[in-house]
Amino acid sequence: MSSLARTSFPALGTTAGVAMARAKACDPVSIYGGIVGVNRVVDMAVVRELAGIFVEILFAPGFARDALEELARTKKKCRVFEVSCDRHALPPRLREYRSVLGGLLAQSSDQADLDPASLKVVSKRAPTEAELRALRFAWRVGKHAKSNAIVLSTAEQVVGVGAGQMNRVDSARLAVMRAREVGLATEGSVCASDAFFPFRDGLDVVARAGATAVIQPGGSLRDDDVVAAADEHGMAMVFTGVRHFRH
Repeated sequence: MSSLARTSFPALGTTAGVAMARAKACDPVSIYGGIVGVNRVVDMAVVRELAGIFVEILFAPGFARDALEELARTKKKCRVFEVSCDRHALPPRLREYRSVLGGLLAQSSDQADLDPASLKVVSKRAPTEAELRALRFAWRVGKHAKSNAIVLSTAEQVVGVGAGQMNRVDSARLAVMRAREVGLATEGSVCASDAFFPFRDGLDVVARAGATAVIQPGGSLRDDDVVAAADEHGMAMVFTGVRHFRH
């Protein structure tokens, strides 16, 4: 299993240090004063990647002795937590709650994992194996973003995220803009959408930026128009039937 490092955006790597470097490159601005999580033992390679950056919280399933000593010496204000990253070892979170006027709204927790066998290829072109790996990663990231989330990524690194917008096309534009601002290429990336594309405009934005494949729930009244747009751009598109959209 690949190492995962998460700051504002997550990334994967063969080692925790490689993952941390990629995660930092996704958003070198927001990492300052932020929270960093790693799903492997934090070693000196991770600590070196965090050198010179103010981190408020760092959590991981374990810490190498020299890494912990270096953190104590150089990041005295950083709160360090040892937290299991094994979901099966943690109690299930079956409900999520949101406060509303006069009470609470309870909803089922989004614990769905992607079953590749359930994906429905709706475009003329099926995704390649490389694109499928990237789509699965982008879909996992989109699950944790909010409000019209659009994720551009490779199989190992988030390239750009647009979220918290009033409409999906603005999220698509924001994802492209953020990628280019930090010098990450959008050409050859894939796109995940947390809910369906209501119009083709958002898809056109990521296609013009160079995305080659898209994963989305499907279910729009204009699905046919959106699929036709994907075919026009030569993109592969798959439907999951699972909606992640949340506030």
